[in-house]
Amino acid sequence: MVAMSAALVSCGQLPVSYTKHGNTSNYLAGIGVTSSTSSSLNPAEADSFWDGDTVSGVPAIHINRAEQKAYFYKDGEVVGVSPISTGNSKHTTPAGTFKVSEKDPDYASSSYGRIVDMSTGATIIADADSRKDKPAAGQQFIGSPMPHFLRFNHGIGMHAGHLPGYAASHGCVRMPKHMAKKFFEHAEVGTVFTVE
Repeated sequence: MVAMSAALVSCGQLPVSYTKHGNTSNYLAGIGVTSSTSSSLNPAEADSFWDGDTVSGVPAIHINRAEQKAYFYKDGEVVGVSPISTGNSKHTTPAGTFKVSEKDPDYASSSYGRIVDMSTGATIIADADSRKDKPAAGQQFIGSPMPHFLRFNHGIGMHAGHLPGYAASHGCVRMPKHMAKKFFEHAEVGTVFTVE
C-alpha cells in the first residue's frame, strides 16, 4: 500500500479552502459547500443528471475527456451523467480500460495537502507537495481530502473536487460532490472504468 500511496499524484492545488474537522486545505474547492438548491451550483454542476437509484444491473463508468463528462451505466443503460475535470496537459488522465480497485469514502492525498504547526494548528505551507515540502520539527503534513474516492489506475482515482470548467487535475477525475457520492455508492470494486 505504501507504493500506491506514494504514487498518488493526482490533483493540483486550488485557491479555495475546504474545512473538515477544523482542518483547512486549499486542495479541493467546493467540497465543504452544501446547498439544497441547484441555484448555488456552478453551471457545470447544474448539468449533472442521476436516475440510477432504482435501476439494477452491472455498473460501468465511462470518462470522455474531450467532453469533460463522466457517464454511469447499469447494464448498458445510462443512469447518470456528470461534468468532470480530468488531468491537465502536464499530468493527463491516461486512456484505457481499468477496474475500480479501491473505494474509500474519506480518502486523503499522500502527495498534496498542507503543512501545519502542530501546537497552534496554523498553516505553514498551504499548497504542500509531500515529495518536496518536508515538515520541520513540530509540524505535520495533512493530506488534502478526496471524498468518495474510487481508485481505478494505480495512483489515479475519481473523487469529489473543484470543477473549473476544463481539464485541470494532476490525473484524477474530479466531480461535483453530489455526483461523486452517487458514483461512489453505485460502483463496486471491480466495476469497469473506461477512459477515452
